[in-house]
Amino acid sequence: MIKITLICLGKLKEKYLKEAVAEYQKRLSRYCSFEITELEPVRLPEKPSASEIDLALSKEADIIIKKLPQNCNIFALCVEGKEFSSEKFAREIELSQSSGKNLAFIIGSSYGLSDKVKNLSKVKLSFSQMTFPHQLFRVLLLEQIYRAFKINEGSTYHK
Repeated sequence: MIKITLICLGKLKEKYLKEAVAEYQKRLSRYCSFEITELEPVRLPEKPSASEIDLALSKEADIIIKKLPQNCNIFALCVEGKEFSSEKFAREIELSQSSGKNLAFIIGSSYGLSDKVKNLSKVKLSFSQMTFPHQLFRVLLLEQIYRAFKINEGSTYHK
């Protein structure tokens, strides 16, 4: 069974989002071993300088890299990433699964991800050019991962 790790900077706060994540974790348990690793983002002043942001992203990258599982394809969620259809995303998951690779998805802090993390990634993934709240985005990502498994099994869930 494939293992999927979601590494997130920040914790869920809202009860309704925690419940949505729990629901998708339950649904995904049928298809994969799923784990969420929440990391504390580096604290920055209210109006940080570019160098302060770069330093924070570098520190976060070091923490993220230590948490990456072995033998995995890394998907870095970033605004400059590639947009996929649900079917193409399902195919990426299927390819990883058939090659014996686990998956790691990384959601950075509000300032994004360091190039150190992006350069380790098999895929730089974007859902949209729009900005989403990180907590809500976690639910969107889990739904798309679940949808991918349903597409790959030929289910009618995806229409």
